[in-house]
Amino acid sequence: MNPSVKPANAPARSSGPGRPKDLEKRAAILTAAKCLFVQHGFEGTSMDAVATVAGVSKLTVYSHFGDKDSLFREAVRARCHELMPDDIYTVDPALPIRDTLMQIAKVHGNLMVSEVAIGTWRAILSDCRQGNPRLGQMLWEEGPRRTQQLMERVLNHAEQAGQLDIPDLRIAARQFLALLKGDTHFRRLFGCEDCNSDEFQREIEANVIAAVDMFLRAYAPR
Repeated sequence: MNPSVKPANAPARSSGPGRPKDLEKRAAILTAAKCLFVQHGFEGTSMDAVATVAGVSKLTVYSHFGDKDSLFREAVRARCHELMPDDIYTVDPALPIRDTLMQIAKVHGNLMVSEVAIGTWRAILSDCRQGNPRLGQMLWEEGPRRTQQLMERVLNHAEQAGQLDIPDLRIAARQFLALLKGDTHFRRLFGCEDCNSDEFQREIEANVIAAVDMFLRAYAPR
C-alpha cells in the first residue's frame, strides 16, 4: 500500500480547538476563571486553582489561553458580554427614544450594583493597589470603554433619526452612563448598602428614571 494514501476507512483527524471536547474544556476553564478572579483577585488566583475547579490539567489551561493575563482578559470579556450583551444596545426606529434609553438604563443601573460587578471592581482595585495597573486597563477596555462605544452607537442612530440633537456623541455617552451610576455604585462598592433590600431597589429605579429624563431634556431636538 502506498504509505502516502490513507485507508478508505480511516477517520479524518480533527485538529486544534473546535472539537466539542475542546470547546467544553475551554468553557469550563472560563467559568472557573470568572468565579476565581472575582473571589480572589488576579494575584490570589493561580492557574493550578483554575485547572482544579475546571477539572482539567494546568497544561490544558495554558494550551487554550497561553498565560494568566490572557485568561484574565478573556474572563473579563466573557463576563462583560454576559452581563451587557450587544443586543441591549439597539435602536428600534419605531419606538420612542425614551423607551430605548430606559431599556438600557434599567439593565445598566442594576448591573452596576450587582454582586458580580462589585466583586470584580473590588478585586481589580486590590490588584491595582499592589502594583498591577495593567489589570485595571484590561477591565476598562473590556467593560466601561466597550459600554461607552456601544452607547455612542445607540446615540448616533438616534441622532441620525432626528430623535436627539447631540453635538458630541462621546461626551453624551459618558454623561448618560455617569448619570446612571449616581452614588449607588459607590455605596455598594464601599459596603454601605444591601442590593437586595426593597428600599435600595426603589432608589435604583428612581435614579434610572431621573437619569433618562435629565438626559432627554439636555439633548431633545431643538
